[in-house]
Amino acid sequence: MAERVRVYEVGPRDGLQNEHAPVSTADKIAFIDRLSAAGHRVIEVSAFVSPKWVPQMADASQVFAGITRRPGVRYTALVPNQQGLERAIAAGASEVAIFAAASETFSRKNINQSIDESLTNYAAVCAAAAAAGIPVRGYLSTCFVCPFEGPIDPRRVADISGRLLDIGVYEVAISDTIGAATPGDVLRVLEATSVRLPLHQTALHFHDTRGTALANVLAGLDCGVTTFDCSAGGLGGCPFAPGAAGNLATEDLLFMLHGLGIETGVSLDAVAAASRFIETTLDHKLPSRYLQAPALVPISEI
Repeated sequence: MAERVRVYEVGPRDGLQNEHAPVSTADKIAFIDRLSAAGHRVIEVSAFVSPKWVPQMADASQVFAGITRRPGVRYTALVPNQQGLERAIAAGASEVAIFAAASETFSRKNINQSIDESLTNYAAVCAAAAAAGIPVRGYLSTCFVCPFEGPIDPRRVADISGRLLDIGVYEVAISDTIGAATPGDVLRVLEATSVRLPLHQTALHFHDTRGTALANVLAGLDCGVTTFDCSAGGLGGCPFAPGAAGNLATEDLLFMLHGLGIETGVSLDAVAAASRFIETTLDHKLPSRYLQAPALVPISEI
C-alpha cells in the first residue's frame, strides 16, 4: 500500500447539496474554514449550477468570497457548462469538476443529455478551462450499478474514462453513486479502467449505503489507488437511494488510513470538530460511525 494518500473533501458541495433544510452562507464558510484548518489540501466548496435544481448551492459565489484561503489548499467547484465555468473563474475557484455518467439512463435523468452529448459539452468546458489555466477533474457516476439499468459493464467505464482524459481532465473519480459496489466489483472495474486510465489519474468515490465503502477503499489501496473522495461527517446521499447513508465519512476514512500507518496530512480530531459544528446547523444527526462511537480510552488508563 501507499505510504501517503490524498483525501479529496467533498462535504461542502456533494454533502450539503443533498440537505433539504437551508444552511446559511455564514455556516458554510465557517465549515470550510474549519476543514481548511484541519489540513485538507483540496476542498470542493460549492457548485455553479442552476439554483432551480440545486437551491442549496445558490450562494456559491458568496461562499467563495467569504472563505479564508490557506496557502497550498485548492478550493474547487462543480460546473455543468461554460456558463458555470465562467462563474467559477470569477469566484476564484482553484479548479473545477465536470460530471458524466457510465449509464445512458442516469445521464439523461441527471443532466438531460446523452453520454455523447455531455462529453461534447464538457470538451468545450475543458478547452475554455485550459485557456484560463484552470485544471479540470472528471466525475464518472454509476460506474458499478445504475439505479435504472442495473450492473454496469466495466468496459463501458473504461471507455468513458478514457474519453474524459482525451478531452482534458487531469483525473477521473470512479464513483459508486448509490453505494452498491463490493470489493470484488472495485477490482474488476479497476482492472478494466487501467487500460485507458493510469492509476495516478484515478480517484475512487464511494457511498456507504450498504456499509462497504471502507472495504472498497481497501480494495482500491491494494490496486495502487492513492486518491479517495470523502465527506465530513458522512454528509450527502443519493436521490435514487432513499435512506442512503451518504458519502464515505472523512472521519471513518482517516481513522482507518491512520491505523494502517498511511499519512494523509489531515487531522482526524479537527475534521470531527468541523463535522460536529455543521451538524448543529442540520435537522438530523450525521451518519459517520466515528462521530457516533464513544471516545476511546487511552492505553495508559487501561
